[in-house]
Formats: sequence, structure tokens, C-alpha cells
Amino acid sequence: MSGSAISDLILSVDGVTIDYSGFKALDGFSMRLNRGETRVVIGPNGAGKSTLCDTIIGRVRPSTGRVIFKGEEIHRLPEQAIVARGICRKFQAPGVLPTLSVRDNLALAARRDRRWWKSLGTGIPADERAAVDEALESVGLTHRATVEAGTLAHGEKQWLEIAMVMATGAELLLLDEPTAGMGPAETSRTAELILGLGHSRTVLVIDHDMSFVEQLAAPVTVMHQGKFLKQGSVAEVRADPEVAAVYLGHTA
Repeated sequence: MSGSAISDLILSVDGVTIDYSGFKALDGFSMRLNRGETRVVIGPNGAGKSTLCDTIIGRVRPSTGRVIFKGEEIHRLPEQAIVARGICRKFQAPGVLPTLSVRDNLALAARRDRRWWKSLGTGIPADERAAVDEALESVGLTHRATVEAGTLAHGEKQWLEIAMVMATGAELLLLDEPTAGMGPAETSRTAELILGLGHSRTVLVIDHDMSFVEQLAAPVTVMHQGKFLKQGSVAEVRADPEVAAVYLGHTA
């Protein structure tokens, strides 16, 4: 591997197995992500997609294999230490604080000092305020900054949570089904939002909505029964007979 290829590599999942008393949620799974890349992971229910996120973020420990982030093995670190190194995860259900304003939710996410008594009140440092403003603009919620987060529509709550992940300053964003519960218009807006991140973040998206995946036009990794099955463009994975048999149900 060349020096430039090594420097571009931000995440390596290397032969990871997660074994629950004989059930392998991940089975020798490997994947690599480069800096600034958006990657989509798809697969049928039970394929191991969420377990992959749990493993990267440190919620579960590999039985075998390694997870390497920016050249450092992280699979034995506690979740808090992994987050501090620059990985942040958004779950399927929004985790916003409904009685706080949109801006205050973002301010909490952007806080470098996590002690609760310093989180709100007298203002936030200029760099954190800039991160909040950038995130608000990125997801199109600047005009909603002062409203209580609980009053947002479902799609807006999902966008706020994506903005909260962005505001942490994390280099790698894990988005677990960011379009859950959305209609077509909100799904399209979410695709635009993720594409708008450009090369400023590395983004790993887990989803099963193929129309959304097509709109992202990103490389796709297909999982099946905890294993790597196929990787390529949306068109390539759609045309693959094995993928069609286990997941898509038909070829394009």
C-alpha cells in the first residue's frame, strides 16, 4: 500500500467477529473507509449492520479482529474514549431534548466541557458557537433555531440530530437509518443534506431504503449474515445475482 493510500485511510474494520454464545452477529467482517468518503451499508434484517456500528463506537467488543481509527486500535477502548477521538453516532430514533431550543440542543452537542453545570447559561466559546451556526445552516434549520425541539416535525428532528452529530466536530459520522419514518420529500432532503457534507466529514450510512441509497450515489457495501457480501456502486450491487437473491429480491 502506498503512503498516500495509508494517509487517506481513516477507518479499518479488520476481520471482526462478534460471537454471542455461538451466534455470529459479525463473522470475519472487514471494511475500509477513506477520509471524506460517504459509504452506505445495506443488508436484510439481521445482516449485522447495527452491530457494525456498535462495534465501531465501542458498545460491543470483537471476539476476534480489530477496529483501527486514524492508525490507532480502538476496539478495546470504552465508548467515551472512542467518541473523544472523533467518532459520533446518530441512532434511528431522534435523541433531541424536547424542552430545549434547537440552538441549545446543538450547543450541548458542541460542548467540549461536558460538565452539566457549564453546558448552558453564560454563553459558549466562539469556536463552539461557530460550529452550532454551521450545523444549523447545513441542515436548513437556522430559521427554527429558537423554537423548542419538541415542536419540530419528525423529519426536522432527524435533521437536528444529524446537525448535533456534526456539531460535535467528529471526523467520522455514523448515521443509523437517518430516514426512518420519513416520507419521500423528507428522504430526498436528507440525501441532499448528507451529500452537502462534501469532503469535510467521513460518513457511514446504514439504511435499507433503496431510493434513498440511489440518491446518495455513494459506494455501497452489502452485508449478509454478518459477512461482507459485495461492494460497488448502486447499479453494480443491484445487478449482482447474489445480492438480488439475499436482499433486493430482483435486479434493476
